[in-house]
Amino acid sequence: MNAKPAASMDAAHETQPASAPEVVEELLRRAERAGASDVHIQTGPDGAAISFRLDGLLTPVTQLPSDLAARVVGRIKFLARLKTYQDSLPQEGRIARELLGTTSDLRVATYPTVTGEKIVLRLFQTGAAQGLEELGFPEAAMRELKEFLRKNSGLLLLTGPAGSGKTTTIYACLRHLTESGNRHIITVEDPVERLLPGVMQTEVHEALGLSFAEAARHLLRQDPEVLVIGEVRDEETAGIAVRAALTGHLVISTLHAGSCVGVLERLLVLCADRSAVAAVVELIFNQRLLRRLCAGCGGAGCDACLRSGYRGRVPAVEWLRVDEPMREAIRRHDLSGVAPATSLAAAAHVLVRSGRTTLAECQRVLGV
Repeated sequence: MNAKPAASMDAAHETQPASAPEVVEELLRRAERAGASDVHIQTGPDGAAISFRLDGLLTPVTQLPSDLAARVVGRIKFLARLKTYQDSLPQEGRIARELLGTTSDLRVATYPTVTGEKIVLRLFQTGAAQGLEELGFPEAAMRELKEFLRKNSGLLLLTGPAGSGKTTTIYACLRHLTESGNRHIITVEDPVERLLPGVMQTEVHEALGLSFAEAARHLLRQDPEVLVIGEVRDEETAGIAVRAALTGHLVISTLHAGSCVGVLERLLVLCADRSAVAAVVELIFNQRLLRRLCAGCGGAGCDACLRSGYRGRVPAVEWLRVDEPMREAIRRHDLSGVAPATSLAAAAHVLVRSGRTTLAECQRVLGV
């Protein structure tokens, strides 16, 4: 099924609210109602094109005329404490939900383009994180995840492209840990997307020298039992994650790779101590998010799904639990016989057969 163009938010500028503050607030209320993760504002000579990222896809919603677009951009920059006159250099800021009457905090990023300034607003929900049971993982995958979270040490690695639900999975794990025991949990994230009660959260700040590696190195002195490192990006961070797991910490992180086996291959490149990697890696999850058929219209297209036929997303996941034969293979650096319990393609086709998504969506996301 191909997504149909979304209905325009407002057909003409005469129907727009009169002031820039009203336009900004209405845009964000509309984005929240639609379940958008981001709002894109691309300015140009004739105004600004507004799009929402809905269920992973960028969906056009409306246009703003030039004079109104300029005032809207200025309003957003003002609220984010950015330089309103600066349009030739990137800027980043935040807007607290209280300033807009929304349920989401906002991260604001501006960027100069040849046609005009581009602004992306990321909506961060402030409600409770999803529970593990709400993730929609297969029962077997859920058992493996819960078994890992009962351990006192070891390394869980999540992989998948941007927007594949890795952070949602991590937050669900953290919620489970806070509800099931009094463990000291520390995270280092980029950025902190949701505040979690009972968790000590830190946000990296590369401009000030606070990288994942630098933060993790110091956080280990804060006596954590569980350490979440938002991403293993380099040799130093990989070494810290492996050593932390070796010294009795439960460590959760992400690492960009195309598959579960790819995670091991990349980790062995970043960390030369194969024996240490073999000893600490317990579980690897590789996930993707596929759009779910709209429950209201069954895929036909309705106002609730902005005529796309889809509303919400469902995960396809493959996982690899590292057992003793695999540990020996890692020590030998021979991964030829290592394979996940089920493939992403097989997991996705289970979702198609159950009527939760479509074959076209599988082909779009996985190419199968």
